[in-house]
Amino acid sequence: MATLQNIRNRAGIIVAIVIGLAMVGFVLGDMFQSGNTLFQRQKSIIGEIDGKSFQYLDFQTKVQDLGEIYKLNNGNNQLDENTWVQLREQVWQNIVREALMKDTYDDLGINVSTDELYDMVQGSNIHPIVQQIFTNPNTQQVDRNAIIRFLKSLETSATPESRAYWLYLEQQISETRAQSKYNTLVKKGLYVTNEEAQISLSQKNHNVNFSYIALPYTSVSDSQVVVTEKDLKDYYNNHQEDYKQEGSRKIEYVVFPVRPTDVDRLDTENQLAGLRDEFKAATDDAQFVDTNSDENFDDSWFSLDELPTNIKYWIETQKAEVGDVFGPYFINDVSQLAKYHATEIRPDSVEARHILIRVDGTETQDAIQKKIALADSLKTAVEKGSNFADLALKFSEDQGSAVRGGDLGFFTFTQMVKPFAEAAFNNKVGEVSVAESQYGLHVVQTTKWGTTSRKYQVAYLTRNVTASTETYQNIYSQVNKFASENTTQEEFDNAVVEQNLTKKTAIVRENDRSIPGIENSRVLIRSAFEAEEGDILNDMRESSIFEIGDNFIIATLVDVVEEGVSSFEDVRSRVELAVIKDKKAELLIDKANTALSNENDIVVIANELGTEVKAAANVNFSLVSIPGIGLEPALLGTVSVLEQGKISKPVKGNISVYIVEVTSVNEGTNTNIASEQQSIVQNVAYRADMQVYEAIKNAASIDDRRSKFY
Repeated sequence: MATLQNIRNRAGIIVAIVIGLAMVGFVLGDMFQSGNTLFQRQKSIIGEIDGKSFQYLDFQTKVQDLGEIYKLNNGNNQLDENTWVQLREQVWQNIVREALMKDTYDDLGINVSTDELYDMVQGSNIHPIVQQIFTNPNTQQVDRNAIIRFLKSLETSATPESRAYWLYLEQQISETRAQSKYNTLVKKGLYVTNEEAQISLSQKNHNVNFSYIALPYTSVSDSQVVVTEKDLKDYYNNHQEDYKQEGSRKIEYVVFPVRPTDVDRLDTENQLAGLRDEFKAATDDAQFVDTNSDENFDDSWFSLDELPTNIKYWIETQKAEVGDVFGPYFINDVSQLAKYHATEIRPDSVEARHILIRVDGTETQDAIQKKIALADSLKTAVEKGSNFADLALKFSEDQGSAVRGGDLGFFTFTQMVKPFAEAAFNNKVGEVSVAESQYGLHVVQTTKWGTTSRKYQVAYLTRNVTASTETYQNIYSQVNKFASENTTQEEFDNAVVEQNLTKKTAIVRENDRSIPGIENSRVLIRSAFEAEEGDILNDMRESSIFEIGDNFIIATLVDVVEEGVSSFEDVRSRVELAVIKDKKAELLIDKANTALSNENDIVVIANELGTEVKAAANVNFSLVSIPGIGLEPALLGTVSVLEQGKISKPVKGNISVYIVEVTSVNEGTNTNIASEQQSIVQNVAYRADMQVYEAIKNAASIDDRRSKFY
């Protein structure tokens, strides 16, 4: 299947020396033509992994194939943009993993044979994916006969979509098995020596209690330290790893919203007013609404208190009758006519029972039709006197209610999915109907009505107030005038001030999908990364006017930050904070050394330093953070090796300079080296699956160019 095909290696062309000059002339001539294939292929490269390129069209084919699988799996005909983003990410990660791991698998002799795949599909060791699909809901056991029937149907009656879906599953099963084999090999290669286990045990057994003096960096004011330009530059040069940055672009933009005018609102109101008499005379309100409204007819029933305030007032106070029409009126940017459609005494809750026949979106039409026929036959059987409870126990796939004869007890309309609730509430007591929901087919019998009250149905003829063509053109003319008169960043800035416009700012990264507050703004981000600093951004039509949603946007690129190490000036303030901290540490260490020079009593030292002695207990080297102090690895290392009763030299920590004295040591009694070996191996193995692959990825050269295309 295309989704999981291997990327083909393309061999180069060897040109013989005898015809070399002629061929080179031909190739060079072709290269300088505008539609040159070589250049086009270079432009269409969506990524490179360790020097191997991948084409956009191949990638997009895989995405589309995976999209079809997703639709089948979820019963969706259309996928939104967020889903496509996730599918593209999944395909890319699959390509990266395959490209990085294929040679590793080959070198190690890792593969999944045909016999092994057979065993995982229908043999003795059925894969969990297959088990999940073919588990009988009644017995909770894998139905091997169902697997065999399905596999046979792939060769005869299955749809192309079903075959593609199964091939995709088989590929996933093979890939996960190969990955599992590799991970197992890695884990089997992990070993902890006796000495390592002994060191670990010693660290865990060696628990210390200690007293300490903390001299916080905040106790020294910034004015007490002198920082030179050389200090800053030296620190920056020695710590460049700390200042790596992701590429970004800073844009400034103005939004020109396209909003309906009062004239547009009046036009919409007049349109509805023109339909008022026709709406009142309509005999089929649902059809009339579905034909003429921006929203379909809602057949829900509501109590008077559940209706909108104006409709409640109209029915209750103005004594509206069925068939009367109210409006037009406005709710925000929506104009409505309301028709009093119907009123009935209806239950607030009902008691019902059902038989659920699940329908899987991957099933063939023939299989679905058989299930529909089964539901109809069960309905007929109940109507002719068959015992509902017996049928539910035998046929229902809702095991929770089947054991109770399908009984669901009492429920309100909103407690159930709408198709099921409509069937249960529209049934008379004892009546049986068939409803279809996302869970499948329901044979529904209403057994009791709860308390009843008067309910109302109101038909709403709705028109959304939108900007007219004239409004759109007027706003576009204003935007176009602004764009044509301000083609540089300086002109843009001046015009914003002169026209009292609101200028907004956004910092975006190359793979960002949107700018906060602007939906579907990916095109603006892509343009920012294709522009030069100071440019007015252009869309794909080479226009500086971006039409995004109900807005026109004009933007300029004001700053470019390339991926890599930040420049000194960009991180100057961060460097200065770090240098000031180091300078303060030097002052505090000098101060501590002076106090330590003639004294070995930690309490006296604390008094001389104008602070107090604090205590910490049960600390060992295996800890990450010291209770009551925090993340101070230098301090942790010091107390773990310091002799009891000895006062340490000043220790430079993350937030303070410390002086410590170990007051007591409690040695544990755990001497089980074998158990410690096993514990360490398990801990390392737990992380190995992810860390090994991440290490391979980090060592590879991966150039992801998807942002150029999406």
